[in-house]
Amino acid sequence: MLPKGILFDLDDTIIAFEAVANTAWTEVCEMFYKNCGLTSSDNLFQSILKARKWYWSDRERHKAGRQNLCKTRREIIKLALENIEIFNISLVNEIADTYSKHRLELIRLFPMALETLEYLKEKNVSLALITNGSSEQQRNKIERFNLTKYFNAILIEGELGYGKPDEKVYIMALKKLNLKPDEVWSVGDNLEWDVLGPQQLGIFGIWNDYKNAGSPSTSDIKPDRIINSIAELINH
Repeated sequence: MLPKGILFDLDDTIIAFEAVANTAWTEVCEMFYKNCGLTSSDNLFQSILKARKWYWSDRERHKAGRQNLCKTRREIIKLALENIEIFNISLVNEIADTYSKHRLELIRLFPMALETLEYLKEKNVSLALITNGSSEQQRNKIERFNLTKYFNAILIEGELGYGKPDEKVYIMALKKLNLKPDEVWSVGDNLEWDVLGPQQLGIFGIWNDYKNAGSPSTSDIKPDRIINSIAELINH
């Protein structure tokens, strides 16, 4: 049985975004490691991974950083290069900006994503898209993949001034759909933002484990359902 409404996440639920990050970084590191005076692209890659992990581990840095990803990537690359004794701001900017461009080229829809959204609309399931990040970067993705037509409401952190896991964004989505919590599912790849936050309001929380990695041992969050692709919403 389908619900009356579904709150969908965007990145790594409908489109592969973080899912292509390591591929993009690997390829960019291959382009630039010699410019850094390194003997292996993996040395550069590992330093970037370490800097990324540190940067995004802090909640406040994460909130600020996702509003301007191009600027944030420059900060991360600056840190990564400094950690291996390279101090060259023009190289920092060239690596970061090349990555930003290359990653945009790599992002793609997950298999059966559009078919799933189409099916749900045909079945008169009301859909809301809730996504964190800046208005420009998220709107560009939405327009690129022609997603607007599937959604009754689109709520973007950079346009509202707040986003997941602030309960206000889920409440606004419910109001936009004119539905009650027990009539709605929330679907996304982030356990805190897409499962726990909605569950606290009585919404059925579905975790999109697109990596097929299983629940992390460090998390106590219990999804009401686990899927590996949104196509499972209509195939099972």
